[in-house]
Amino acid sequence: MSVDKETIGKIAHLARLEFDESKTEVMAQSINNILDWMKVLNEVDTENVKPLTHMSAEVNILRDDVVKEGLSHQEALLNAPKKDSDYFRVPKVLE
Repeated sequence: MSVDKETIGKIAHLARLEFDESKTEVMAQSINNILDWMKVLNEVDTENVKPLTHMSAEVNILRDDVVKEGLSHQEALLNAPKKDSDYFRVPKVLE
């Protein structure tokens, strides 16, 4: 199967893409390269290969939650670039 400029135009219209005529040839060549690669992959014997559903055999490996002592109010304010007595100062974001 080969993709021509007319097919690229139809695909671009359906995907709501706009590009100039010089890019049409580049797009056609790129899609044809992808289709050629798919032909090569279709030649690979996958008869006894199970479908891959996950990249790893591990499922939901989670760490245990550990309760730790957090920062005190004063320690947190020590890291603040701007502070006002007991509060962080931040730029105004609402009018």
